[in-house]
Parts: sequence; C-alpha cells; structure tokens
Amino acid sequence: MKSFFFALLIGAATLPTAAGAQQSTISQTIAGTRLDLNASGEVTRVPDVAIISAGVVSRAPTATAALQDTADRMSRVLAALKRAGVEGRDIQTSNVNLNPEYRYPQDQAPQLVGYSATNTVAIRFRDIRNSGKILDALVGQGANQINGPSLVIDKPEAALDEARAKAIAIGRARADLYARSLGMRVVRVVSVNENGGYAMPPPVPMMARDIMVTGAAKTEIAPGEQKLQVNLAMTFELQ
Repeated sequence: MKSFFFALLIGAATLPTAAGAQQSTISQTIAGTRLDLNASGEVTRVPDVAIISAGVVSRAPTATAALQDTADRMSRVLAALKRAGVEGRDIQTSNVNLNPEYRYPQDQAPQLVGYSATNTVAIRFRDIRNSGKILDALVGQGANQINGPSLVIDKPEAALDEARAKAIAIGRARADLYARSLGMRVVRVVSVNENGGYAMPPPVPMMARDIMVTGAAKTEIAPGEQKLQVNLAMTFELQ
C-alpha cells in the first residue's frame, strides 16, 4: 500500500501544471536572429454615414411651459425627419435637460427668471449628400441647435481586411530588406499581433448655437475621404 501511494506522488510530481503546459504551447524557440518590426496598412474610403445631432432649446417663465414648447417643437422635427425618409432606427434621443435661469443683481440674492429646456436627437444620415437639405428643413420646423457631423463608414470590415493584407505585405518586404542588408534570409514569421485598427476620426465641428432663420438656408456636407489603418507588430526569424 505504501509503495502504491509513493508511486502516485512521484507521478504527480512529474506532471506539468496547466499554466506550464499552456506556456509551452505558445512559446517558440528561435534558433537564428530575431527581428521585431511594426508595419501599417492603409486604405481610403468615402464615408457613407453622417451622424449629426439636432435639438430644440426653449425658454419660458415656468418649467412646464418650457418643457411643453420643447416637446411641441421636437414633435415637428421628428415628423420632418420621417417625411424625409429617415428611418426610426436612425433617430435616437441623446439629451433632455431642464435648467432654471437666474439673474444676478449686484449686492442682491439671485432671482429666478425662468427655465430653459433642451431636447436633442442624434440622427444617422445614410444619404450624406442630402443630409444638409434635411437639416435646413429641420430648422424650419423648430430645430435651433445643431452639432456635427461625424462622418463614418458603416461597414468597414472589408476595407480593414484590405489594410491588413497590405500591412502583412509591407512587413514581409521590410523583413526581407533587413535580411538582405545583414547577408541573411527570412526563415519564417514567428508572430503577428494587431495593435490597432480603424478609429473614428473626430467630428468636424459645427458651432452649437441658437439659429435664427433669416432666409433660405443651403447647407451642404461634403463627405471627402477617410483613412482606415491597421497596425501590426511582427516577429521574424533570420538565418
């Protein structure tokens, strides 16, 4: 019996731990010279979605009146969006605020003079070239605050895959260059890690302010081009 337990203890001592087994599967021995480098692949695409926020700001002597006026004007804005063909899934309430407003006379306590209410929606325009015309219509229906646009690519994966392929080709060509310069050759790719991909650029700012309609507005939004980039960290073995 004692010899049986002794054999079990010896067997347990020779078994690797789970962590040790996992580490052995991912570690690789490099017999030659190790080369670490970074490579980036870039492609450009025309953005196909514009994200713009449109809101209404109302001021009134009472909170109820300010909220009611904001609700009425926002109802007209939402109706105008639906008439323009913007789908409900592309309209999202992003901000609702009600704040008291005070006057500050010199050497006197602050005096409540009324309330301001704000209701803002974020809109995804899938037809960028017509989005300016729709914004003009919204202003005519009561929208007096606009921010944006953020121009994005709705489905960037195909373009990102193209950037990945470019990054790998650039990395391999760069490794070959180093190897030739050293009188060596690339034996194999040891590892490839993706450090970063597509990042949405900051929005082109439009000043948020109360808008006074003084004539026929003609807002235009130009989509331009957007760069998509993938960064790789690559390791090669040279001999």
